[in-house]
Amino acid sequence: MRALAEFIMRGRMQATLVVVGSAALPLLFWLSAAAGSLVLLRRGLNDALGIVLWAILPAVGWWYFGEPRTVLVLVGTLVLALLLRASESWVRVLLASVALGVVYGVVLGSAFREPIEAIAAELQKLMPQMLGGLHQQMGEEEQARLNALLAPVLTGLMAGLLQAASLLSLMLGRYWQAALYNPGGFGREFRALRLPLALALLLLAGMLLGPNLGVQAAMLTPLCSVPLAFAGLALIHGLVEQGKLGKFWLVGLYVTLLLFMQLIYPLLVVFAIVDSLIDFRGRLARKNGAGPANGEG
Repeated sequence: MRALAEFIMRGRMQATLVVVGSAALPLLFWLSAAAGSLVLLRRGLNDALGIVLWAILPAVGWWYFGEPRTVLVLVGTLVLALLLRASESWVRVLLASVALGVVYGVVLGSAFREPIEAIAAELQKLMPQMLGGLHQQMGEEEQARLNALLAPVLTGLMAGLLQAASLLSLMLGRYWQAALYNPGGFGREFRALRLPLALALLLLAGMLLGPNLGVQAAMLTPLCSVPLAFAGLALIHGLVEQGKLGKFWLVGLYVTLLLFMQLIYPLLVVFAIVDSLIDFRGRLARKNGAGPANGEG
């Protein structure tokens, strides 16, 4: 990966080759977004635009054939990279990703309206089996409301995946930047990430109260969970580093996350909220007599 980053930063032609080539190839839109964010973070918006505008051409071509993810992740990642470059704050980036996810949801809801509604219709048929006796206890009005929420929640889940992909692409670009110009900087930066309590509670409110604000607002539930999940990962990375537990624990975390996503993901959200209240890393640092760790990406 470092060799690829060095190639990208070798010159304008090399960066254009990676950004445009990755955008043109299937399922490599994340690599295009990461490479574009690396150029933006290091050289600024003007240099990045001259490269990324060429990548928009194959991305638009993919959209024409019914695949809008390339354009969405590429543009969305660059917007987040611009914010990170200006603010040096991952907290602001995570918060902005929710707004970005809403934009993704609106676009996906328009582009994939029929497939989403078809999946929602199939889920409606399976609801009695999935919920068992609870579904029978629900009144007709409650069942109708539940059915109406299915399509927006599915749209929010799809948008949340793109939101997470944009954040991961930006993190890869930031990691490359640190590897080339400030070794270890991104690790320190990510491990120090902690959401303020007010923001964590706001995201929790968005998750829980979103469906009560309207049917379409139900997509906020998955979108608001993404920043909390990333903050939960940062917490675990920080505790592993402070406790000198070794990389094995992180490997186990991600393997478990892939295998038991439905269980581990909510736990990460809960950990992030509790950490905003208690500050586990700060307490452990004070206990060990260590000072704060800050890093430039």
